[in-house]
Amino acid sequence: MQLGFVTAILPDLSFEEVLKFAAAEQFDCVEVMCWPVGKAERKFAGVTHIDVTDFTQAAADDVRALCDKHGVSLSGLGYYPNILSADAEEGRVATAHLKKVIAAARLLGLSNTNTFIGADHRRNADENFDLFRKVWPDLIKFAEDHDQKIGIENCPMLFTWDEWPAGKNLAYSPFVWRRMFEAIPSRHFGLNYDPSHMILQMMDYLQPIYDFRDRLFHTHAKDMKIDRQKLDDRGIHGLGWSTPKIPGLGAINWAAWISSLTDVGYRGPVCIEVEDDSFRDTLDARKQSLRISRNVLRPLLG
Repeated sequence: MQLGFVTAILPDLSFEEVLKFAAAEQFDCVEVMCWPVGKAERKFAGVTHIDVTDFTQAAADDVRALCDKHGVSLSGLGYYPNILSADAEEGRVATAHLKKVIAAARLLGLSNTNTFIGADHRRNADENFDLFRKVWPDLIKFAEDHDQKIGIENCPMLFTWDEWPAGKNLAYSPFVWRRMFEAIPSRHFGLNYDPSHMILQMMDYLQPIYDFRDRLFHTHAKDMKIDRQKLDDRGIHGLGWSTPKIPGLGAINWAAWISSLTDVGYRGPVCIEVEDDSFRDTLDARKQSLRISRNVLRPLLG
């Protein structure tokens, strides 16, 4: 397995500066954020370390040359919009840009593009699944044509009351994953698995590794802390009792998680994703969050 990080936590650094930091701190790879250039509409979005808008083979060659120079590989390209947004124009723009990300990944010689399924928060689960069946077959066919594996992250994207109960990403549970993989059985369609989102939902975060071993294309390493006092006070239907943390500072047993990945023969990337507000105030703090996370995970990966 290769240890890396998601570049969204370093928006103030250029792509080469990110690679230089990764090399100095002995990371193997990075998942590069490829949002459209512009203002972010939510936290952890809007970071553009590779602009794929008018991406060419020459641009891809320049990116690969920088990776070779610093000895850091790309685990994949990342773009996490709401493809199935209640705002039809938002969904159209996101779909068009995702195709550009997929095409850029092919030019870079990569095999992974990571994203969300999305959801219309005004619709129930079955209605969103019907929408998924209309929109996503074309995207997966596009990925097949560009030899890309699409890794869907399992975050519910539920942050505010108006997003209750299902959030803005349909692919939040094994039950839904099975339905999606049955509807689109392509071997180019799988998971970018993040165990923290299972802790959030009070679910087993190890069993999906075994049940979906053939669909594990990429993984994120993020922890989650549950405030039991707030949970007991507000209930499971409330909000504000969970806090994203860096690996080692939450509820996940990382040795057990890595052990399960080795059980199923996973050999892909493990990319640290920092969404811990305790480390977001300064660039130095965010760099330190990656160092701490590395120190937790590196002994388990070798």
